[in-house]
Amino acid sequence: MSLKPVAKNSHPLHQTNGIVLDSAYQGINQAGWRSLFQQAKDAKLEQFIADLFAGKAVNNSENRPALHSALRNLDKSPVLVDGKDVMPDVAEVWHRIEALCNKWVGVTDVIHIGIGGSDFGPRLAIEALAHVPDIDSSGMRLHFLANIDTAELNRILQRALPHSTKVIIVSKSFTTLETTMNAKAVVKWLKNNGLTDSQIGKSLFAVTANVPAAKEFGIDQDHIYPFWDWVGGRYSVWSAVGLPIALQYGFDTFKEFLSGAQAIDQHFKTAPLEENLPVIMALSLLYQQEKHNIKSYAVIPYADALDWFPKWLQQLDMESNGKSVDRDGKPVKFSCPVVFGSSGSNAQHSYFQLLHQGTEIIPIDFIAVREPMSNLPEAKAHHRILLSNCLAQAQALANGKKTDNPNNTYPGKRPSNLLILPKLNAFYLGALLALYENRTAALGALWNINSFDQPGVELGKVLAKPIEAALKNDGTVQANAGIDEVTAARINLFNQ
Repeated sequence: MSLKPVAKNSHPLHQTNGIVLDSAYQGINQAGWRSLFQQAKDAKLEQFIADLFAGKAVNNSENRPALHSALRNLDKSPVLVDGKDVMPDVAEVWHRIEALCNKWVGVTDVIHIGIGGSDFGPRLAIEALAHVPDIDSSGMRLHFLANIDTAELNRILQRALPHSTKVIIVSKSFTTLETTMNAKAVVKWLKNNGLTDSQIGKSLFAVTANVPAAKEFGIDQDHIYPFWDWVGGRYSVWSAVGLPIALQYGFDTFKEFLSGAQAIDQHFKTAPLEENLPVIMALSLLYQQEKHNIKSYAVIPYADALDWFPKWLQQLDMESNGKSVDRDGKPVKFSCPVVFGSSGSNAQHSYFQLLHQGTEIIPIDFIAVREPMSNLPEAKAHHRILLSNCLAQAQALANGKKTDNPNNTYPGKRPSNLLILPKLNAFYLGALLALYENRTAALGALWNINSFDQPGVELGKVLAKPIEAALKNDGTVQANAGIDEVTAARINLFNQ
């Protein structure tokens, strides 16, 4: 049965720096786009973008700027925070990172300890760039330790060689419980394997905004790489948090990563709303919320190298914009939908059944790369099949299929974007991440939400402390002000 094409909207293709955004399957006509761009202007999105890059306190709840863009400002043009240019401090960290890349000799293993924004960005970059054909690499084994569950710790310690291991402890506050406990366990492992205090001191490095706490932990001042309170954790991979990228693939590759992000920043900052890729992506999702009341969306990179990208994006989007009140404390009608995804074409054999025939409309961002990610003889043929699956899924979701058998009917009208990268290297990986960072910020502005705080993560941390004390005591627990009846009963189950 032939498929009747869906009418394309009037703004299907947009490009910047070789990246193509095709929004043809969003189902938005010319009048719809005009209305959306006017909505963005009414929300003063252009002023928000200007304020963001000017270092104004867009994080109004904490009275801070959100200047992660300064971390990739390779031109070193002045960026002012409270009247002080921060770029000399940023450039000094770049210089120190480059110097460290030339000092590590004979290192077999790096244990990178951090969680959340201190983990997702560098882990994604290390995994993605490992797939770049012929990339220069130091060949070190990078181990990312995030979970407080000792299974992850045990797996790493069984593989790493203690006498040739370096440890990078990453925490903005240097008080994050999971990170500090894991760091102490790794230091104990080094001691148990015969390293002296002096040798351990030479093995430990820290990346933090709380330098005194890192020094108190026992890390030498020269091994502490700072970042600043105007950098949110989930936006921090561009800082020394991204140190493993430079150490593994070289400082020039790290600079290329920053350069790709900077290119998108310049586009986001200067392009008219009607040509601005992050803005168009934000408006298309907003349109689907207002038209279909969507509750979730998927991002499907048709590149195995980007399998970690949806995990990174989950934190970026849901921690930034998962709010129920706006900047003024008033309830919002819409905020961040649930984000999920994994690499195609694996995803097709998992949850695409629901995307095609489920009761909910779930918008999708398809991400494709023009060039294959290997030099194998089969690469071109495999890549052609990969791309054909990507394009076919978008077509099938948009157009659907009508039959006399309801079980074989596809409703169609499932919206999607297609984002095409010329290739996947450090530059375009940086550009991709910055594209979504800026889209997240644009969505926050459209919803009038503060995208740069995360108060919702705190309550559980506070409540965990009396619960941990109760589990430690092994006795019967009664409900109290900090532990309700259900939780008390559950503690008693574990304490039996």
